[in-house]
Amino acid sequence: MFDTLSPQAPDKILALIKMFRDDPRETKIDLGVGVYKDADGNTPVMRAIKAAEQIVWDTQDSKSYTGLAGDPAFADAMIDLVLSEAVPRDQIAAVATPGGTGACRQAFELVKMANPKARVFVSNPTWPNHLSILNYLGLEVVPYRYFDADSRGVDTQAMLDDISTAGPGDLVLLHGCCHNPTGANLNSVEWDAVIASLQASGATAMVDIAYQGFGDGLEEDAAATRKLVSSLPNVLVAASCSKNFGVYRERTGILMLVGSSSARPLNQSTLEYLNRQNYSFPPDHGARIVTTVLTDPGLRADWQTELEAVRLSMLSLRQDLANELQRLAGSDRFAFLAQHRGMFSRLGTTPDLVEKLRIDYGVYMVGDSRMNIAGLNAQKVPILAQAIIDCGV
Repeated sequence: MFDTLSPQAPDKILALIKMFRDDPRETKIDLGVGVYKDADGNTPVMRAIKAAEQIVWDTQDSKSYTGLAGDPAFADAMIDLVLSEAVPRDQIAAVATPGGTGACRQAFELVKMANPKARVFVSNPTWPNHLSILNYLGLEVVPYRYFDADSRGVDTQAMLDDISTAGPGDLVLLHGCCHNPTGANLNSVEWDAVIASLQASGATAMVDIAYQGFGDGLEEDAAATRKLVSSLPNVLVAASCSKNFGVYRERTGILMLVGSSSARPLNQSTLEYLNRQNYSFPPDHGARIVTTVLTDPGLRADWQTELEAVRLSMLSLRQDLANELQRLAGSDRFAFLAQHRGMFSRLGTTPDLVEKLRIDYGVYMVGDSRMNIAGLNAQKVPILAQAIIDCGV
């Protein structure tokens, strides 16, 4: 039976991790894996998370199942964090999921259930796992232009031209903030134009928001998502707690479906049905920790303080790298690095030069030149900048 299986393409990031570990050079730099690292190269547990875990340890008296949708308190806390009061609560169906990946998978499953012939419009480039899941499910993928290779910003007009060809029954997948892999984001005026296009076409929007708080701030990073859900009849929102709460291995995420209040019972039961088919009850430990943080005023304030420090650290690294490259290159052609937001930036060079950076200088980044800014520190910035210039990027 299983001799009919064919080999699957290895995950490029996982392969990159192994190569980095095997590299003996002390000056090597890991810009590949998408996790936050502090100045010492560690991915710490946030103070509020540790405190919340202690509270859960002290007070939890059962490990029984919560429900197909997860703990309702988690849904309420996350809806408040991501959507605030953009739409009434009785318009939102929600289920806990195993991380943001689980939320995306459930959303795509829902789309296929609703319309097997749906076309899913996806930014070019996007997070590779979007494409992997969509292809596995057999949904038609339509790329829309997004990244301008010359400016390293968003090619807004090209994006609008492409998504305007979507129609009723199609899905347009958007990154809520901190676009992965480019770091290039739409501004408020451009978001308004995207919303107007979706209103005109009748296509459904889906927002993947995995980095809220890593870009311009918690509220600012959620602004576009809130505007979308308040302007369109139906919106899917997949949110992750991995980055902003640092609970990567706890696999904590949520899928929200915003529609009419009359449709909510059906929407909610359908999301719960999909959970049942895939994993029955979603994991609870990370969700309970996040809920504890968000509902305790003291813990929430401490979490926001630490999250803001993380955000400002990444912005500082961006500016330092842009400044050092300007000094070495004698031009501002790398100024886009300071303008990008979130963990990632796309350097905008060729796979051959990315490989040269790895072989000659021990700089590890994904082949499309996506680099994790959080993999840097003050000592590594000048090393990376010199390598980029020496390679002729």
